[in-house]
Formats: sequence, C-alpha cells, structure tokens
Amino acid sequence: MTDPMTPPRWLEWAREIQALAQTGNNYAKDDFQRQRYHRLHEIAAEIISEYTSLEQVALGDVFKAQVGYATPRIDVRGAVFEDGKLLLVRERIDGGWTLPGGWADVGDVPSEASEREVWEEAGFKVKARRAVGIYDCNRFGPVALFHAFKLVFLCDLLGGQPTPSNETTEVAFFAQQEIPAVLSAERTPPRILRDVFAAYNDPALPTVFD
Repeated sequence: MTDPMTPPRWLEWAREIQALAQTGNNYAKDDFQRQRYHRLHEIAAEIISEYTSLEQVALGDVFKAQVGYATPRIDVRGAVFEDGKLLLVRERIDGGWTLPGGWADVGDVPSEASEREVWEEAGFKVKARRAVGIYDCNRFGPVALFHAFKLVFLCDLLGGQPTPSNETTEVAFFAQQEIPAVLSAERTPPRILRDVFAAYNDPALPTVFD
C-alpha cells in the first residue's frame, strides 16, 4: 500500500530533474550547456503539469527562476506556551491553524527567524529556548513543489498581545485537547503538535529528527 505521506514517484523524479537542471545551469560554461539544462527544467515542468492542474509554462518559468546550487528550503516555526496552552495562528490563505512561522531568509539565524515569525504573525515577543525537532517535509502532506526542511523551536513568552497580521486572521492559545480540527497541515501537522506538547511537558526529551 502506498503511504499517503510519501511524495509520489513522479514528483520525486520531477524534483530531482529540476534540482539537477538548476545546479547544472549554475556551473554551465556556455550557451549550449545552458540550453540543455533549460530543457531539463521544461521536462520537470511537463511531468508535474501532467499530474496536476498547474500550467506547464508557469512551472517552467518558476523553475528557471531558481538559481545557484539546489538545496531544500528551510521553514521555521515557534512553539510558545502560556499556562500549558499552545499558541496557534489561523492562516489567512487557507483558514487552517498552525504554529507561527514561515520561510527563513538568507542570513537568518534559525532561532532568531522563529522569534521574528512569532512577533510578525502573532504579536508576541519570544526567546527560543531549545529545538523541538528537525523534520523532512516529504514526510507529511500535502506535498509541495519544492523540497523543504522544517525547524521547530520551543520559545519562552516574554510579552506582547494577540495581534493578527496580513498573513493571519486569529491568534489564540489552546490546551492539547482543544486543538482545532482544521489545521494548516503542511505547515503544522499533528505529528509536530504532539512533539511540541511532549517537549513542553518533559524538558529532558531529546530533539526529534528525521
């Protein structure tokens, strides 16, 4: 039986072709080589377009816009507790609840990036205390176009007040048995929520990782 949390083989092939094309184009020495790598971008886009509703031309443009050596993207999340309840924000884009967070920027210190995301999305000043886990986003769905790793930090609450942002519509704290049924699952799947509560309740637990 196929694991629904495992990316389909066609997506794995398309990702690898895109990554090879991006990296190869970075080191290409002449236009002939660049043309071959651009064709690989097109093939990756053709594969994904065949199995999804995404347009091939738009995908090709997205792939060609990626430069440099291809590596996974980094998503950071902050886990913040108050009186045993976990801070979640409601995403404007899909209406699901998630730990505050987002893509790390070039030059970011990972822990500081998670602190910034909590401030920007929820209105709270926090300090990252420990890493809860390092996750391969291939292990929970829905699968994304680009491969990514997720870093989750347990943070101490320093101050602030619930303040939604241009990306979030609600900010609230939930006990474990109160977690909303509608999650923004690709951002914060149930597995991560379980790990976050476990880390909060037992500081001696080691960091989990894939």
